[in-house]
Amino acid sequence: MKFAYRFSNLLGAVYRRGNLSFSKDGNSVISPVGNRISVFDLKNNKSETLPVSTAKNITCVGLSPDGNLAILVDEDGAALLISLITRAVLHHFHFHKPVASIRFSPDGRKFVVTKENVALMYHAPGRNREFNAFVLDKSYYGPYDETTCIDWTDDSKCFVVGSKDMSTWVFGAERWSNLIYYSLGGHKDIMVGCFFEKDSLDLYTVSQDGTLCVWESDTELDGLVLRKTRLPAERGEEEERGEGEENEPRGEVIRGKGERPKEKEGTKNVRYKQRSKHFFNKEGDFNNLTAAAFHKPTHILVTGFASGIFHLHELPEFNLIHSLSISDQRIATVSMNSSGDWIGFGCSGLGQLLVWEWQSESYVFKQQGHFNNMAALAYSPDGQYIATGGDDGKVKVWNMTSGLCFVTFTEHTSSVTNVTFTSRGFVIVSASLDGTVRAFDLHRYRNFRTFTSPRPAQFSSLAVDPSGDLVSAGAQDSFEVFIWSMQTGRLLEVLGGHEGPVSCLCFSPVQSILASASWDKTVRLWDMMDSWQTKETLRLTSDGLAVSYRPDGQELAVATLDGEISFWSPQSANQTGSISGRHDLKMGRKETEKITSKQSAKGKSFTSLCYSADGESILAGGQSKFVCIYNIREQILMKKFEISCNLSLDAMEEFLDRRKMTEFGSLALVDEGVGDGDGVELSLPGVRKGDMSSRHFKPEIRVSSLRFSPTGRSWAATSTEGLLTYSLDGALVFDPYDLDLDVTPASVRRQLRQAKWAAAIVLAFRLNETALTQEVLEAVPHHQITVVCGSLPDVYVEKLLGFIASALERCGHLQFYLSWSQSLLTQHGQKLKTRSGAVLPTIQSLQKSIQKHFEDLSKLCDWNMYTIRYAVALSKQKGVKRTAGDALCDKDESEDSEVMSEDSLEETDMLV
Repeated sequence: MKFAYRFSNLLGAVYRRGNLSFSKDGNSVISPVGNRISVFDLKNNKSETLPVSTAKNITCVGLSPDGNLAILVDEDGAALLISLITRAVLHHFHFHKPVASIRFSPDGRKFVVTKENVALMYHAPGRNREFNAFVLDKSYYGPYDETTCIDWTDDSKCFVVGSKDMSTWVFGAERWSNLIYYSLGGHKDIMVGCFFEKDSLDLYTVSQDGTLCVWESDTELDGLVLRKTRLPAERGEEEERGEGEENEPRGEVIRGKGERPKEKEGTKNVRYKQRSKHFFNKEGDFNNLTAAAFHKPTHILVTGFASGIFHLHELPEFNLIHSLSISDQRIATVSMNSSGDWIGFGCSGLGQLLVWEWQSESYVFKQQGHFNNMAALAYSPDGQYIATGGDDGKVKVWNMTSGLCFVTFTEHTSSVTNVTFTSRGFVIVSASLDGTVRAFDLHRYRNFRTFTSPRPAQFSSLAVDPSGDLVSAGAQDSFEVFIWSMQTGRLLEVLGGHEGPVSCLCFSPVQSILASASWDKTVRLWDMMDSWQTKETLRLTSDGLAVSYRPDGQELAVATLDGEISFWSPQSANQTGSISGRHDLKMGRKETEKITSKQSAKGKSFTSLCYSADGESILAGGQSKFVCIYNIREQILMKKFEISCNLSLDAMEEFLDRRKMTEFGSLALVDEGVGDGDGVELSLPGVRKGDMSSRHFKPEIRVSSLRFSPTGRSWAATSTEGLLTYSLDGALVFDPYDLDLDVTPASVRRQLRQAKWAAAIVLAFRLNETALTQEVLEAVPHHQITVVCGSLPDVYVEKLLGFIASALERCGHLQFYLSWSQSLLTQHGQKLKTRSGAVLPTIQSLQKSIQKHFEDLSKLCDWNMYTIRYAVALSKQKGVKRTAGDALCDKDESEDSEVMSEDSLEETDMLV
């Protein structure tokens, strides 16, 4: 149970590439992030990353009309069918070629996939279990180039496909006698979107050059006639049934031709005529049109452009509702929710995800991750927040409960190398390569201190002492450590002595001693109270890369360049143990490397260390896709976590694909140009638009920073994919403690009926089922809480405190559980104090839960007071004639209400 951490959430990235989808109720947006998908609940302001992942980056997502199923397709065409209810993978499938788009029919019975120049219609997975959930129904050929977009009619009778050959093809989902296929032209560029009008065959087509064509059909949907018998020619065509490329069955094949289908006697084929043609970029102010979405009930067309501008038009009159610039990067995807009120935008260049309410012209949701690598992270002392710093020079603060970023600091002008919180948790300090260390206030969201050195220096490490008064930073070019005062902002001392770059700094949690690791193969311990002198110098076997103190300050861990983790006693300066972790990293082979992964692993090492909250284990990560947890006492590996299985990243595979090796070298070195590569696009400095020298590279998987939560229930890692959090919560449902034959739910409830509260609680904890424990606790009368707490055995006191801390987060019985925690701490406080090191994570978790409720209640009470004062002021402003007696009564009532609200605030403060 102790090491049963499971993937919890992905922060730091909200959108990478692919299409956005809204849920059926329109309150959540589903966004592909690398090879995972995140669900953002816009009503409750929460985010969740599903515990499923594809082999490579996701390029398109298809959502079923009922919102229960989703199909995820990656770059290679590998697909996953997942359930959005159970968050489980139901089926694996491979389309063998990259897929451009995927779309379910409105009735949910079919879905169409476009790959290359073919549209494939499959039977949608039903409720019954099937050996093959994807059954191919028909293959539609017609376009001469790759297909780009799909749309269905409202009754699922026909669908339309847009192509890169500037044509649009309308196909019948069934064998209609008057509509088998129909080809439309009229455009001079790649098709971006094609949309049916509501309950009609009328069409709107949008191309990349900013042209909109309105097509009118001479037949209604009810006029489609189902063909009963097939002609001999069609029977011959039917013989094309069989296996296509990659031995994939093609089902029934329908081939569109250049000429119109021949009309059958008594039936008139469906015909289209161009009703009108409109142009978006009349003034030439806009670049290429890159994304489009159409909401049929309201007839609103949303178009996004490469310049970051979007337009809202009402069709078919093409009336401009409004246009707005939301980014300076290309809008990659546009989507509208079911009601048509909210519009979702995704910008892959900056990793932005925006939801815009067009009627009120306001943002519903606005998030942006680090669009470059994340370099550092830090937990707040109560575990509620995480601060991250990235190579984009930004410092972001994330709420762990909601998974969203609520403040971004952009004062740094270069990469942020380290971030940390002060002990009180209201100040974030960050170091950067721009030569500054900055302190940010979380109350007013401002940069209130900027620390600089006498000579320009690039700061690569950072530490703040436990009191929050001293700020230290290590330079990688001058080999010095700088000490500033947080109160005055003045430079107090420059510590010299290292003969190489200072790689890491760490303050002792219990003393004013600073440990500094350097590339000169030493760790120096500086005494902050004794004239900044070097107290001890620890000699290492190789360059020091990371240093960390145990939470009780009695041990020091150092990671070195030779892949070892050594443990030292700070008092005696003696080494107490070491762990060789080079073989545990298991680095993959990069596509450009000439040596094997086994040989390259010899040069790899851990670059980040972190002790667990109880100090019994240590977390280590580096230039690898693995994060290792070691037991310090036994000096053995307890568990390895694979943080990513995304093959779109470099150094993921141990062996390279020999098919990519040619006589001219590896195909991975070939620059495929803009838009064709599968890496991250880089632009030259200073170039905002139209960069003709855009290059692509494949990011290498690595872990740059690791931190354990102060509560001990989770840990986080910054990697190439983003900020990954792993948690113990919800990992195991049944984990009994001291289980016996007579410990059953029936015996627990029997004790409840006999009013033996303490015995029932002990039995519930021995069974260790969360729902049963909550049922037992909430059955205890309020006046019996003190008596029950006094009779509990000591071993169950800490367990009960931990359960109350988790119950406070999700339960509304605030006063009830606060009474439990108050009684436990009052009666067992002295015994808990003797085991403060072991109990500290539980107490911090309890403090985190109480602090969250305190902030919520404080805001609510303040809001009530302001509302009452506003109502009183408003009533006085109206100037209504009143008698002196009525006015006196009103004054007394308002004073009483203010007194009552102040009393409620005092009661809340007492509880918390």
